[in-house]
Amino acid sequence: MNYQDYIWDLGGTLLDNYETSTAAFVTTLEKFERKASHDEVYKALKVSTNHAVQLFAPDLPNFLQDYKKQEAKQLEHPVLFDGAEQLLKQVVAQGGRNFLISHRNNQVLEILDKTGIRSLFTEVVTSDNGFARKPDPASMLYLKDKYQIKSGLVIGDRPIDVEAGRRAGFDTYLFDDMSRLKEFLER
Repeated sequence: MNYQDYIWDLGGTLLDNYETSTAAFVTTLEKFERKASHDEVYKALKVSTNHAVQLFAPDLPNFLQDYKKQEAKQLEHPVLFDGAEQLLKQVVAQGGRNFLISHRNNQVLEILDKTGIRSLFTEVVTSDNGFARKPDPASMLYLKDKYQIKSGLVIGDRPIDVEAGRRAGFDTYLFDDMSRLKEFLER
């Protein structure tokens, strides 16, 4: 591995949550007597939750809160991508550090506990830390300064992750598949 430090996104990168989030979103829409296809919702959620809400439920004031409750139920049983835990362990075994930055609140810590990977992170930054959302690089600059990161790679599944990483001066990797990521890191 060519890097000492790795800054990870959670949803869609380590956690295979887009299917469960899509199911929760579609179910919540149905509660409000609205319909949207799985594929349309999935694609919108890949941009952001706010984007999906603006597309499908901009006039429903309680939609986001109801969706988040439904999604939290789905996340009671979080599932990591195959190979994610092993890759995090490999980084630590080789003397590297893992960091996590998420737009979610401290619910992330529960998810990490349930998946058994929390101890593999040097620090976890959530929305409760008060930083601006990605693509703003503030949370990454915080980690860069606090831990004196010189050789870091930001890994995320959305362009906002890559943009934030670049703006913070890190190399970046747009995640789409765990096996391709492993190949990239082993070059």
